Amino acid sequence: MNVNLFRCTAVLALAASLPVLAAQLKTDPAKSTVSAVFKQMNVPVEGKFKRFNAQIDYNSAKPETSKASMEIDVASFDLGDAEFNREAQKKDWFNGTQFPKASFVSSALKPAGGGRLDVSGKLTIKGKSADVAFPLTVKQEGPAQIFEGTLPIKRLAFNIGEGEWKDTSMVADEVLIKFRVVTTQ
Repeated sequence: MNVNLFRCTAVLALAASLPVLAAQLKTDPAKSTVSAVFKQMNVPVEGKFKRFNAQIDYNSAKPETSKASMEIDVASFDLGDAEFNREAQKKDWFNGTQFPKASFVSSALKPAGGGRLDVSGKLTIKGKSADVAFPLTVKQEGPAQIFEGTLPIKRLAFNIGEGEWKDTSMVADEVLIKFRVVTTQ
């Protein structure tokens, strides 16, 4: 047997036997959710984003080496009513024609103990970017890993609600972006 071929085979066999610590995880869209919760006339309202793509490279042994990003199709925002959904896509709100995607890209994931991580990164909505930070829980359920968190934002910082909608007496400035991303390897 050729010595180089033997070495290559031995290296591949060794690599295959090592545990995978860091892996690009596959998102299960049927079990994952992203929503925005806000108050309209002091009544909680929740809209769900039906289309999004999460990319997670997670290393449970060294979480600080992990990365995460998410891209959300703002046209998929569903408030449960076709007329409200159309209104949300207009210029005063998401301006979905000009800004069809919202995104988050992590810059750091730090262990916080007890299956929690402190995540920081850049959130971009409607062409406006801001540095954000939020806690995230990670848990294992069978073969799936579940990443859950809530990111509080101020909608006006992203120009969501322009013109007459800047008045926060009708629609509150505070919005909670809630997500549950279920992944497998």
